[in-house]
Amino acid sequence: MTQPRILVTGATGKVGGAVVTQLHAAGVPVRALVRGEADFPEGVQAVRGDLGDPASLGTALEGVDSVFLVWPFLSAEGASDVIDAIGKHARRVVYLSSAGVGNEKEKPGEAITMFHTELERLIEASGLEWTALRPTGFASNTLGWAQEVRTTGAVRAPLARLARPLIHEADMAAVAVQALTTDALLGARPLITGPELITQERQVALIGEAIGRPVRFEEITLHEAIEQMKAAGYPAELVEAVLPAQAEMLDNPEPVNDEVERITGTPARSFQEWAVGHAADFR
Repeated sequence: MTQPRILVTGATGKVGGAVVTQLHAAGVPVRALVRGEADFPEGVQAVRGDLGDPASLGTALEGVDSVFLVWPFLSAEGASDVIDAIGKHARRVVYLSSAGVGNEKEKPGEAITMFHTELERLIEASGLEWTALRPTGFASNTLGWAQEVRTTGAVRAPLARLARPLIHEADMAAVAVQALTTDALLGARPLITGPELITQERQVALIGEAIGRPVRFEEITLHEAIEQMKAAGYPAELVEAVLPAQAEMLDNPEPVNDEVERITGTPARSFQEWAVGHAADFR
């Protein structure tokens, strides 16, 4: 039986890059969608294309069986044309969605939840085989603290007590590989979590342990954080969606499950393991 050729979008990102690496290591033909120059292991085919320009995707999709789809925009505008383009070539889409989709606490106007919800709807209506992976937060998002850690030895952020079951990108990729290469997750929307709730203050302490020197968590107000993010150029709709939603998690934390182990056969990695593996980013 011929192995599927898989197109990975978001291939230069943390999760997409890990999906490329794991597929390649397993001997599965993999193609990476890129907008510019990028380095991949020998044998990985990099093809230029842009999800913002569906007409540019033809070459990347030629001969493809399945697509790992990471949507890089804050709205679903243009997604229908992209999914139509995929449907002309591939038979399966594995979409990196969000744990917020389908949540009973979901509120109209939350930008991230809204576009993920719409993408899931479009994919399910497309006639393609599909899986919607719904992760909680990624451990790699803490790389946003790296410059502060390197230069000041401290992280200034809100919500010190915010505890989340952060996911190692390698675990998220391992789940995606199962969805791409087996039929075990067809039509499924698994909630994917890390192995335990870890507060932000503890995350910073574990980063300090990993790099061999103390790192402080200096708590600021939610208002200060919102203004700082806007001043740094983050879109207002993103800031206004993310930070208030995180504040609500103080009293209503995300669940923790063992889906990573159930799907992949290997327990999810801890945040401590992630910090040790990424210590060089913070030194």
